[in-house]
Amino acid sequence: MYENILRHPGPTPIPKKVQLAMNRDIFSHRSTEFVELYRETIELVKPIFGTKQEILLLPSGGTAALEAAAVNTVAAGEEVVVITVGAFGDYFVSICEQYGFHVHKLEKQWGQACTAQELREFLQPLQHIKAVFITYNETSTGILNPIAELAQVVREESDALLIVDGVSCIGGAPAEMDAWGVDILVTGSQKALMLPPGLSLVSVSERAWQVIEENQAPSYYLNLASYRSWAEKGMTPNTPAITLIYGLHEVCTLIEAEGGFAKTVARHELMKNMVRSAMKALNIDLLTTDEYASPTITAIMAPAGIALGDFLTHLKQQYHLDFAGGLGHLQGQMFRFGHMGYCFPSDVLQAVSLMEAALQDFSYDFEPGAGVRAAHEVFLTAQRK
Repeated sequence: MYENILRHPGPTPIPKKVQLAMNRDIFSHRSTEFVELYRETIELVKPIFGTKQEILLLPSGGTAALEAAAVNTVAAGEEVVVITVGAFGDYFVSICEQYGFHVHKLEKQWGQACTAQELREFLQPLQHIKAVFITYNETSTGILNPIAELAQVVREESDALLIVDGVSCIGGAPAEMDAWGVDILVTGSQKALMLPPGLSLVSVSERAWQVIEENQAPSYYLNLASYRSWAEKGMTPNTPAITLIYGLHEVCTLIEAEGGFAKTVARHELMKNMVRSAMKALNIDLLTTDEYASPTITAIMAPAGIALGDFLTHLKQQYHLDFAGGLGHLQGQMFRFGHMGYCFPSDVLQAVSLMEAALQDFSYDFEPGAGVRAAHEVFLTAQRK
């Protein structure tokens, strides 16, 4: 039986070295061995976040970390702004509404990013905003919001905290939490960090800690102050995902072996450009503009004249290439090509080649090889620099 070629926005493929690291013998999470592993791993992760702050490790999916960021900073009845440019921005809205926050929703059409000017105009009439929530990389649309610019606006127009969902891009996109002025940055293990699901990472600014200390968080398991207290001892308050922390340590080692995190970011940018050039050469529309396109996932519209569900099923059954479909109202209209984490230019070329084979099976009108050539030329151009 063939293995699928997984080109999803998460979970994503796991490197063999990471799998082997996770197979190490288990030990107690209250042992000196764990303390050493924990502290070493945290120091290795900090450059990926662009922070000198502590990284807290929660044994959870990314959604739990988003909820922790909300419930630890805001109380029921307080006002927040949620910027939503897709399905996962709407997740933040749902979390905030669940806790009784007064939500001001800045909503953009799917496929568009939020600009600094739009956020400025939205914030100016609001006087009592406690926090601004935003998705850095919107998985449903392939948008990368300009977090550095948006963070500056939040600082200039309010005293609000900036809380950022980086679940689908941290590890593959630039992140300068401290320099940009992000107050809480959250990510998950199963995407650009090349791990199985089950571990989330949260970093909190000094400014946000002051707010958290004053807020009576109605949460026990997701109490970030508790995680900070235990982190000072090199531990977590509850049983951690020890095997995933083994794997995270190895992920950081692989990033160092690639030449450092800047090289990893450059690889993701290259793959984004390869995919986008290939689709343009095949006359297949993209949902987003080049300016705000994600380096970890590309949203691709259905090829003209082809029933998308049939096409994706055929790709998986005949060529073992597994893409993710669209979400929400774009279901059946577009699909998502994940190129994050354990993915390289050669993998992009393979996927585009298999796409072309399937397009021929569906009698799509295109020049055979055009997509592969376009992607390859982007790769060669980058190699010449």
